[in-house]
Amino acid sequence: MKFDTVVLGGGIVGVSVALQLQRRGLAVALVDRKAPGNETSLGNAGLIQREGVYPYAFPRDFGSLARYAGNHATDVRYHPAAMPKLMPFLYRYWHHSRADRHARIARAYSTLIEHCVTEHRALIEAAGAQALLRTGGWMKIFRTEGALNQAVAEARRWQAEYGVEYDTLDRAALQAAEPSLNPKLVGGVRYTSSDSVSDPSGLVTAYARLFEQLGGKVLIGDAATLEPSWRVMTQQGPVEAQSAVVAMGPWSGDLAGKLGYRLPLAVKRGYHMHYTPANGAKLNQPVLDAEAGFMITPMVRGIRLTTGVELGFRDAAKTPVQLEAVEPLARDLFPLGARVDAEPWLGARPCTPDMMPVIGAAPRHRDLWFAFGHAHHGLTLGPVTGRLIAEMITGAPTLVDPEPFRADRF
Repeated sequence: MKFDTVVLGGGIVGVSVALQLQRRGLAVALVDRKAPGNETSLGNAGLIQREGVYPYAFPRDFGSLARYAGNHATDVRYHPAAMPKLMPFLYRYWHHSRADRHARIARAYSTLIEHCVTEHRALIEAAGAQALLRTGGWMKIFRTEGALNQAVAEARRWQAEYGVEYDTLDRAALQAAEPSLNPKLVGGVRYTSSDSVSDPSGLVTAYARLFEQLGGKVLIGDAATLEPSWRVMTQQGPVEAQSAVVAMGPWSGDLAGKLGYRLPLAVKRGYHMHYTPANGAKLNQPVLDAEAGFMITPMVRGIRLTTGVELGFRDAAKTPVQLEAVEPLARDLFPLGARVDAEPWLGARPCTPDMMPVIGAAPRHRDLWFAFGHAHHGLTLGPVTGRLIAEMITGAPTLVDPEPFRADRF
């Protein structure tokens, strides 16, 4: 089986890359060990974050660091045994999170974020997946006036710098927007230019279906068998291609390492659980409890509760202590009924220390391309990443400057 390009990885980024290449007339094979949308892309909160111009930084104030050091915070937990190996990465993450460096990163990162909603909507329309799209934004809610005022100041700065649209909701406006939320909440901030979806895995599946309708091939195979230049084994036999794209999310570092690249990649683990809404309660949009660090989102399977960050090794066993800690808080926030899932879902967000993805040509191999490291914004940036890679591979003018995201920046 011969193709112009083989894309390794069936998550939102890999499927978007494959789809964008196929739409430009290339013959493309998409290879993963599972059907598209069944790994990391299955478990997010479904946000397409137009407001996400500043990627999530490492805390630098002493109070936050002291709180996290105790390992009892609801938004961040860590595995002590993993810390010795993770410390070099975390130090570099902390280094890049200084305010002036973070601002410089945002200037580059925002060029991708700027196009996240428009690129998704174009693919959603082409894929006939409009039923999964929810417009009108998402909101952060607050239990204290101080935290609300701080979030409003932040949103005001993002609006001034990058045109991020938002509404401030007082107690009454929040109750009008979400009557089932706890009436003791003091207010919220709604990011109105963002979108969300009710089934992230379903969206990836819809994009993959469009890819196949256009002539692309989805194959089950082992990306670790990739050999220059370029051959990979699948259940249907060997695939040969002129170029290859590594878009394997948290597993990208394994394959890149096999090819001789030592990229500073780590993961932020996270959990989710679905619940039935109790007593006729309804949730209209995704809601982040910004002070406790968890999110509840209306999904086709029920109300999805997603946790914050767990720092540990990618393949370590599940330790859903965060989920157990925030579930009572979530029940106080919104009337959750019974659990729907048999056990918590665990996923891993692929991260770089400068908070920006790796998008572009591999430095030492001809016709090898990287598209990974999107951290919390994999779903958000999948289509624009796919378009950028497709434009670079085909030699077309690029929508954004790819220079800040090159692999050799480290």
